[in-house]
Amino acid sequence: MAVETRDGQRGQSPTLDAMLTEAALGSSGPRWLPGQAGAKAALGLARRPHRVARRAGLYGWELARIAAGRSSCAPAKGDRRFKDEAWQGNPAFKRLAQSYVATGRWVDGLVDDAGLDWADEQRLRFTTSNVLDALAPTNFPATNPTVLKTWIDTGGRSFVRGTGKFVADMRTAPRVPTMVDTSKFEVGRDLATTQGSVVLRTPVFELLQYAPHTEQVREVPLLVVPPMINKYYVTDLAPNRSMVEHALRSRQQVFAISWRNPGAEQADWTLDTYVTAVLEALDAAEAVTGCDQAHTLGLCAGGIVLSCAVAHLAARGEQERIAGMTLGVCVLDNERAGVVSSFADRRAAALAVAESARKGYLSGRALAGVFAWLRPTDLVWNYWVNNYLLGKDPPAFDILFWNADTTNMPAGLHRDFVEMSLDNTLTRPGALEVLGTPVDLGAITVDSYVVAGIADHISAWQNCYRSTQLLGGNSKFVLSTSGHIAALVNPPGNEKASFQTAEEHPADPEEWLRSASKRRGTWWEDWSAWLGERSGGEVPAPAALGDTGDHVPLEDAPGTYVHQKV
Repeated sequence: MAVETRDGQRGQSPTLDAMLTEAALGSSGPRWLPGQAGAKAALGLARRPHRVARRAGLYGWELARIAAGRSSCAPAKGDRRFKDEAWQGNPAFKRLAQSYVATGRWVDGLVDDAGLDWADEQRLRFTTSNVLDALAPTNFPATNPTVLKTWIDTGGRSFVRGTGKFVADMRTAPRVPTMVDTSKFEVGRDLATTQGSVVLRTPVFELLQYAPHTEQVREVPLLVVPPMINKYYVTDLAPNRSMVEHALRSRQQVFAISWRNPGAEQADWTLDTYVTAVLEALDAAEAVTGCDQAHTLGLCAGGIVLSCAVAHLAARGEQERIAGMTLGVCVLDNERAGVVSSFADRRAAALAVAESARKGYLSGRALAGVFAWLRPTDLVWNYWVNNYLLGKDPPAFDILFWNADTTNMPAGLHRDFVEMSLDNTLTRPGALEVLGTPVDLGAITVDSYVVAGIADHISAWQNCYRSTQLLGGNSKFVLSTSGHIAALVNPPGNEKASFQTAEEHPADPEEWLRSASKRRGTWWEDWSAWLGERSGGEVPAPAALGDTGDHVPLEDAPGTYVHQKV
């Protein structure tokens, strides 16, 4: 997906192998050093001296206009870094902001002129973007009017508080500013509060069954397969912000997997382990409801595992057990998926796999650090200013709390995901096997509902869209507003909410976008109607959760595994 950067320049989101590689190695070199891409750019510019001279002349002329107060150069509309009135009202600060913007445009133009191939251009843009974001005048106390005012108003106490916060954050990985006030939330009290029970517990997962909200329920249940690199409750975030709660109100029976947080003892858990878990959860949902089908919802990495599980069922002739498959912000095709992917190579990937094998797992905190540096302006420097320069506490925001509640990835799954993404095996029928059967996404002929976020910096919407070309059944693609998680947490009631959809799904995602129409409201309601059309008739809601056999309720939701810290 293209991520908005300075002045409308477009960056790209990363492939799975690249994120997992950088998280395992803990490498920040590519972030700040241009490497071979810098050398190639220098050579390319040396071959085009007239372009360099013209670019330098335009840059110098713009700086002169800024100094004379005649420039119309300004930060992009909506750039929150420059929201203080002093950036417009104070001549010195205004010129400083204009010079920063002009420098960014000049650097971006030089990268354009270098004539690099895709991978090298992505490497260089990633480096220059991070350096320019770090050098923004808003990140320094002497050149940030808001910080100067706060220091004066507090008599320097804000500086003391900020210094303490900086020291605390730098003590432990991933050494980025704290993004959320975690003291304001508790799982089971404020988050993940929808009533339900654990009806199955295995060494790998707990299965939650939620209590119905209506007297009549749809016959075919829904099974949620969350990402295994975060906790499950992104689907049950908070009252009135819960996808699970919305589905229940729509008469859907809902089950959700809650993954165990693995440590070194679970190092040998692989893709097969997690696919087996999905099939076990499917068996349980069918047994409890007495229905021989289920809808499935896979989110992000959970959608990858779900797709492999459904492909396994298709290979065994059991695909009829799936009534429909929903994929949320899930990338199955990693071709040119992003800027960080341009750093990925087999040597780095092998080192990353070896490092996670040595530890037994990939740290969830390390992966969270990688995610943060993909959007440094919003997820690093914003909190640098707020926490350290202004001495303020970070906000209490449920999505950011969930984001900080990380989960490790076992070394076996880490290896399988890196290899799968590096070779893009899901796009080639039979190139990957799970549980002894070849994976062919084209053999999945059930209807699918594919959701992406237009501002997603992790799962490129264009790559999410390509799932409609890989899957064999009828697909509906929905492009939601916002980014990776906000695109999913999209409850009714937001007047600004909208989504785009189209009748046809051509191969080119940009062609789809040109033909798509915008609809007001949340895609949750559209999705609920889509589920309803494929969920059979209605039956009386169960009087009790679980059954009297192997699925007796063990404890109330959200269960035990969601609280594990490793």
